[in-house]
Amino acid sequence: MIWHLIAAAFAGLGAAGIGLLLRMLSRRRLPRWIVPVCAGLGMIGYQINHEYAWFEHKRAQLPDSTRVVSTEQTPVFWRPWTYLVPLTSAFTVVDRANLVHSRANDQQLVEFILYRFELANADRVQHEAYLLNCSARDLVPLAGEPRRPQTEELRHLEAPDPLLRTVCRDA
Repeated sequence: MIWHLIAAAFAGLGAAGIGLLLRMLSRRRLPRWIVPVCAGLGMIGYQINHEYAWFEHKRAQLPDSTRVVSTEQTPVFWRPWTYLVPLTSAFTVVDRANLVHSRANDQQLVEFILYRFELANADRVQHEAYLLNCSARDLVPLAGEPRRPQTEELRHLEAPDPLLRTVCRDA
């Protein structure tokens, strides 16, 4: 976070320099307030660029075996530009290299961990283990050690669900 603050300050200084240069080139016909306005626009521009690049940057840091199964794009009123161009604020991935395939009563079962990344001041990552019955398309979270199914939270997935397609592709 400190590096983003430093980068925003330098973006503001650079944009203020551009404002100062424009003022000098105009032989001081531009008002003095153009310099701090350019500084503010530079910092806001850096922040907007950072937020929109966050999803691709995080995705590039993940191993090749991971697959994005869902994204969230939530507009926020203090970021009015997100109503025009949606901002990815969270996404969920599955690491296909760590899938555990098994069979029980002729049912194909896959145990996996679902990772959720959220855009925040400090990046947040949540992970939770799941068991997916590929034959019945039932998803149940696993909790505790050893992992036990939480059957009260059982969910049925529809056929076009990207999580179902990603996890059960090889099952």
